[in-house]
Amino acid sequence: MVRFGRLLGTTAVTLALSVGGAQAAEKVDFILNWIAGGDHAPYYYAQKMGWYEEAGIDLNIEQGKGSSMSAQRVGVGKNEIGLADLPPVFVTIAKGAETVAVYNVYANSPYGFYWLKSSGIGGGKDFAGKKIGNPPWDAARQMWPAFAENVGIDPKSVTWVNIQPNAKLAALKSGAIDVTTSFYNVHYIYERELGDDMGYVAGKTHGVNPYGNSIIVNGDYLRDHKDVVAAFVKVTQRAFHDCAVNHQPCIEALVEANTGLTVETETDNWFLVEELMRDETSTTVGLGYMDPKRMEHSYKLFEPFLEKPFDIDKHFTNDLVDTSVKMPAK
Repeated sequence: MVRFGRLLGTTAVTLALSVGGAQAAEKVDFILNWIAGGDHAPYYYAQKMGWYEEAGIDLNIEQGKGSSMSAQRVGVGKNEIGLADLPPVFVTIAKGAETVAVYNVYANSPYGFYWLKSSGIGGGKDFAGKKIGNPPWDAARQMWPAFAENVGIDPKSVTWVNIQPNAKLAALKSGAIDVTTSFYNVHYIYERELGDDMGYVAGKTHGVNPYGNSIIVNGDYLRDHKDVVAAFVKVTQRAFHDCAVNHQPCIEALVEANTGLTVETETDNWFLVEELMRDETSTTVGLGYMDPKRMEHSYKLFEPFLEKPFDIDKHFTNDLVDTSVKMPAK
């Protein structure tokens, strides 16, 4: 695991937070994995409360278009910091990106597959010969080979159909595709739209449960701006903890900053996010902490499908995570 502790201990982090406001704020372009939703509420809450500004960070939150895009942009330095699901991050690292994960958001993989029970599909083994629809940049396509092999079908036995995110449900209902993929934090939408005809399986049901959404940093930026990244992680960890304790002001901050969202819908989203955040490590070791053995397992799931192997220990660090801050009990 990458070690920055000697250069960036508690004193340095505290200093960055306490004197940041007295210096020129560091401009940081933070790209989300997708358009803003309930899972992004803590960033908007911390921004509304002025916490990033107090830490010396002039934060610009950019809407994303998928984890593959945010991983690519951070990997080449177009964004200093980003949010991305780890499998697509692995893909970019295998292609040469010097990216480092510094904070885990989803302790559980968010990926799931949806279909209509009336189609005759009973589970993952029935996907062979079917059409799976999602955007071509969707990180679920990176996850697919590992899922297929664990299920026991040929990864090449399905046909991928390019579907825009907002067309997934319509395509599924019309029969244009047989299966689609989605994050668990919008599971409530599929339940509402498909009712008793909804078929669903989580990737982790078949042993594919890598770490999910994580905060990633461009490696060069991390080396040159360790104090800024440390301050960003500290503020963000505080925000996620406080939102898990009391979600309402966080959801309100999100809705205020993003036209078209509603408190009711994004609250439903957030409750599912809390499920994804919670595991033994987040509740007993530290919120956002990445267990090294679990990270190694996450990497090994995808190593056979990467362009070339790499040393995962060089691409994540827990040194910026405050282990005194833990995921609240249910």
